[in-house]
Amino acid sequence: MSNYTVAPAPHVHGGDSVKKNMLNVIIALMPAYLAGIWYFGVGALIVSCVAMASCVAFEWLISKFLLKKQPQINDLSALLTGLLLGMNLPSSLPWWMVVIGSLIAIGIGKMSFGGLGNNLFNPALVGRVFLLISFPAAMTTWPVPDQLTLLGDNVDALTAATPLAYIKEGIFTTFTEMEMFLGNIGGSFGETCSAALILGLIYLLATRTITWHIPVSIIATVIIFTGIMHAIDPCTYASPLLHITSGGILLGSIFMATYYVTSPMTKAGQLIFGVGIGVITVVIRLFGSYPEGISFAILIMNAVVPLINRYVRPKRFGAK
Repeated sequence: MSNYTVAPAPHVHGGDSVKKNMLNVIIALMPAYLAGIWYFGVGALIVSCVAMASCVAFEWLISKFLLKKQPQINDLSALLTGLLLGMNLPSSLPWWMVVIGSLIAIGIGKMSFGGLGNNLFNPALVGRVFLLISFPAAMTTWPVPDQLTLLGDNVDALTAATPLAYIKEGIFTTFTEMEMFLGNIGGSFGETCSAALILGLIYLLATRTITWHIPVSIIATVIIFTGIMHAIDPCTYASPLLHITSGGILLGSIFMATYYVTSPMTKAGQLIFGVGIGVITVVIRLFGSYPEGISFAILIMNAVVPLINRYVRPKRFGAK
């Protein structure tokens, strides 16, 4: 008699693994990461290293002593969370705030839901938004590129407003298009270099780590919405190009919104998800009190994902 193994789908393995996909995302982040270190110096390096080390440490400690299960830090998910969190922070942020953000990201954003695969919200964004609400002054102090030397050394470091802050005030000529594209501007150190982020997108698409649906739908929605407003009143509303190359649109749409666990399963659902993020982001940018809205938009749409998955389902095999 033959022995049969009964197991749930899928029954054909495509060669992917959690570790492989996480590693691909980390590799794709390297151009923007290195550009951030180039512009913001050792402060960016220390912020990112503290975030990565503390995220890995907190996941190990929570798994080992609170959840009483074997830690799974080898899958690189905690390391990626720390890297994304660090790249979403100012390079001048004090180290202890970075540690608090890591604790919130891993402890509340991820492990409180049961760990990888169960969390409803993007953990790195949970940590970032918590820090933004708790420490608004520190989280909106932006060092000028090439000026910062040490983490937390804000006394002698020069600071300046980000392009989004100028756009909010209706000032559109402070930065050149080339400066915006190459990242020689203020902001979270991982979001400033548009060229590097686009390189990361190309790598993720080429390796099939992500599909185009979420990033393209977000970016297209922002372009269309801001383009309409700019056409109506170009003196009040900035051009789509300024919106795309400033702030966290590219970092958020390419690396945060595409997080597997917190995005829809179907292609149609992903398009709806992306359009929602784009609309909310632009509404906050143009009409809200915050100059940036991508983090809030992604978290809001993360909460809608179960509803999207429920009503936008893939066609059953064999169904007409």
